[in-house]
Amino acid sequence: MWFFFFIVTLVALVALHFWWRAKFLAQQNQTMEEMEIFQKQTQQTSVDAKAQQQILFNSMLEGLLLLDRNKKIYLANRAFTEFFNLKADLRGKTLVEVLRLHELDDLLQRVETEQQVFGHEFKLPDLGDRWLQVNASVITNSANEREGTILVFHDLTRLKQLERQREEFVANVSHELRTPLSLIKGYTETLLDGARNNPEVAERFLKIIERNTNRLDLLIQDLLTISALESGRMKLELAPVNLHSLAEKIFFDLGSKAETKTISLVNEMPELTAKGDTNRLDQVLANLVDNAIKYGRVNGSVIVGGKKLPKGGVEISVRDDGPGIPPEAIDRVFERFYRVDKARSRDQGGTGLGLSIVKHIVHAHGGEVWVESELGKGATFFFTLSTVENIASQ
Repeated sequence: MWFFFFIVTLVALVALHFWWRAKFLAQQNQTMEEMEIFQKQTQQTSVDAKAQQQILFNSMLEGLLLLDRNKKIYLANRAFTEFFNLKADLRGKTLVEVLRLHELDDLLQRVETEQQVFGHEFKLPDLGDRWLQVNASVITNSANEREGTILVFHDLTRLKQLERQREEFVANVSHELRTPLSLIKGYTETLLDGARNNPEVAERFLKIIERNTNRLDLLIQDLLTISALESGRMKLELAPVNLHSLAEKIFFDLGSKAETKTISLVNEMPELTAKGDTNRLDQVLANLVDNAIKYGRVNGSVIVGGKKLPKGGVEISVRDDGPGIPPEAIDRVFERFYRVDKARSRDQGGTGLGLSIVKHIVHAHGGEVWVESELGKGATFFFTLSTVENIASQ
């Protein structure tokens, strides 16, 4: 009897063992599956985090460079690679391998010593007129041990260009003011020294003083206009403008000037209406026609024309038959104080700001302005205006 009981007990224990073993294996398998799922989720989370981090870094306008403790590149964002025109994968390389710039080598040495360097500026060689500013700092852990270096690059190119333009503007204004002021001062002193007692000489000197005073007044007025246009303080009073009638008015105002060179003023402008500020468009067209008369040939002609554009708006043109504009000057004629023929422009009373004012006024109307020319065959200036009713006042 006891033997039978022993056998039953043994079978029960074996069955229990296998049951627990099966249950344990099932639970172990479930645990393994859960661990695999968790691991995959963790890996995916890590991948997503890195992707989000990369997206964030690549969206920065500043160039970001992260070096590890061995001074090898750990991370470089898109802006950094674009600054230096780099395309290859930079991870794991040193700066010397990627960029042979002594400025950056010197900067890294300074960071090692000073821990932080701010406002370091340098110009990139062989990459155009590009300037960068770098802020660099050593990264340390809780034990104050060096873990790496972070460098942030800011593009200063636009700021440097503006600084250069400001310096050139001040120099040009000073030069433009100095010439008539010197003449006024010189002739005034000569008159005070006795020339005023000779009526013929005194009258000639006074006319020179008057001409240069008028030139100063024109220069100041043009400078004020440029300032108002560039600062946005000049508001446009938009209304329908009859371009044919506007051309007729300009021809009437400048008719006597054209007659002195026997230049014919031809109005080929159709009956077109644009949306614009009448006074400012008068200024644009008057500047262009006045320039065409100045540089047109004697016994020649100045022609004002226009046409509708297929996609809306109108195109206005002013054509002369003068000597034309050299190819190298085409892209610069709208710059402030730029003159193709400096001596001739000053002799004819130009301030050097007329075409710059034209450009700013046309842009304020939402249009474009350009010039086409061939040496010996004159020049044609074009500008566009919109006829859409909802032009925004600048």
